[in-house]
Order: sequence, then C-alpha cells, then structure tokens
Amino acid sequence: MIKSLFFDSDCISAFLWVKEERLLHNLYQGRIVIPEPVYDEISKVAHLKMRIDLMKSSNFLTIDRILSGSQEFDLYNSLINPLDSKSIIIGKGEAACITLTKFNNGILASNNLSDIMDYVKNIA
Repeated sequence: MIKSLFFDSDCISAFLWVKEERLLHNLYQGRIVIPEPVYDEISKVAHLKMRIDLMKSSNFLTIDRILSGSQEFDLYNSLINPLDSKSIIIGKGEAACITLTKFNNGILASNNLSDIMDYVKNIA
C-alpha cells in the first residue's frame, strides 16, 4: 500500500506561497493529506486557502479529521496538552499530523524537526 503523506502548515505553505504545489502533485499524487487543524490555519490566508481548496477539488489532496472520543483524539489531546511542563508546546496542526501519521502508518511532512522530534520519538 502506498503511504499517505501528512503535511503540517509550514511545510505545505512553503509550496503554496511560491505557487509550486504542482511539484507535490507530480511526486505524491493522491497521497497528500492535511489534517483539519492545518486546513483551518491555512484558511486564515485567503490566497493560500484558495490554492488548498483547488487542490482538494482536483483530488490532489484530502483533508482528514480526528474524531472526538477516538484513540486518535486521546493521542492528539495529549500532544496539545502535555503533562510535562518541560515539553515544547506544539501547535494543533503539528499534533494532528503526528497523530494521523502514527495511526495511518503514514509519512510525516514537516519542516519543524526541532519542535516535534521528542514527540515523534516518544510515540513511535
């Protein structure tokens, strides 16, 4: 099975800002997923939202959500509300990407390695 790639906001935005999302489509057609919190964050910038919506309507990517009460939600919630006060606080989009990548055996597409590495190591 071809693994899905779960993109966080910063990573996919790097392609959207320079209008080169076609590179992602050419390389990963049908495998690009953004979590709903990532979509919400990108939607705050009108021209980026337009580009994401076009990618979605063209079936270049899908938007995935985490359902409340699920095992995925439990992990997601623990990532956005860490019990350890020494942990780096990560955003909802990053937490959703980590969660969906884990539960779908996917590939995490992020350019925030220093922020998320400890979380990724702990749940792998």
